[in-house]
Amino acid sequence: MKILFLTHRALIHQQRSIAAAPTGLEVQMLRDASRAQILAALPGADFLISEREDPIDAGMIAMGTNLRLIQRLGGQTADIDLPAAMAAGIPVCRWPDATCVNVAEHCLMLILALVKKARDLNMVMSAADPTTWKQPPRRSDENTFAYNWSGRSGITSLYGRTMGILGFGEIGRELAQRLAGFETAVLYHKRSRMKPQAEAQLRVTYASEEALVRASDVLIDLLPYTPEGDQAVNASFFARMKTGAFFIFCGGSGGVDEAALLAALRAGHLAGAALDTYTWEPLPPESPLLAAYRNPALNLILTPHVAAGTDPPGHDWMYANVRRLLDGQELLYRVA
Repeated sequence: MKILFLTHRALIHQQRSIAAAPTGLEVQMLRDASRAQILAALPGADFLISEREDPIDAGMIAMGTNLRLIQRLGGQTADIDLPAAMAAGIPVCRWPDATCVNVAEHCLMLILALVKKARDLNMVMSAADPTTWKQPPRRSDENTFAYNWSGRSGITSLYGRTMGILGFGEIGRELAQRLAGFETAVLYHKRSRMKPQAEAQLRVTYASEEALVRASDVLIDLLPYTPEGDQAVNASFFARMKTGAFFIFCGGSGGVDEAALLAALRAGHLAGAALDTYTWEPLPPESPLLAAYRNPALNLILTPHVAAGTDPPGHDWMYANVRRLLDGQELLYRVA
């Protein structure tokens, strides 16, 4: 039997995905294939796995005369013609991408740590210097307590804020789902706008890149690295952001002009910034970022490129429902 695997990823990822396939199944990997190429490959496929965001329409489904399963890696299924699949008797499933979930959780941690000034608060409690506190200790009860005894300022909330997600792939969708409970307005930008149904499900609003940068109280950049995007998050970019906004970067290494970021922070234009990827990795000991990080009051958070987690899930999960179908087990994350 044959698996047709649609991807946008580089060769090394393709090789790992093929190596993880169930024994005895042939994998045909198509990267950034045209509709014509997909249509030509479908008649011989028993399983269709897609990690692309491109549509799987009724015409494609009709060509998949041998298909026993359509599996979307990730959560996006609005671009799959579910009625056509159901009419053809082909089950459709999604499968959460654990790596993308990890990155989304890491982004959420960074967002909250910036907004709540976690590093500054930790410094206050670690120092435990009563000479800097505004009042002497007293026994607490329901009427006696010392709120904000260290005299901190600038600690705020996500509630009612405008969040901007630049680069809205699978990580962006996972992050948007997690932000929904904070009652924020979420703007997103990507090259191809999603269908209204998908926007409504995720409770997000499309915006141009320019509008998103200018409107966001918290801007999360998840864009992958491209040659044209090298150091594109620069002084001009930060100047367009709101005064007092927060910037989080978990995109591709090399996308941020780090000197410009530090200048925006030190000038007070940005209220905080967090990075997980860098222009040079590992960070050189003489990096200005590391020097700036030693001042917790600057509200700068740096993590050592670990947003995806330190225990990679491998690639076996991509084929979990193929195995379940072959073993006669119930499919997981079925949507049609």
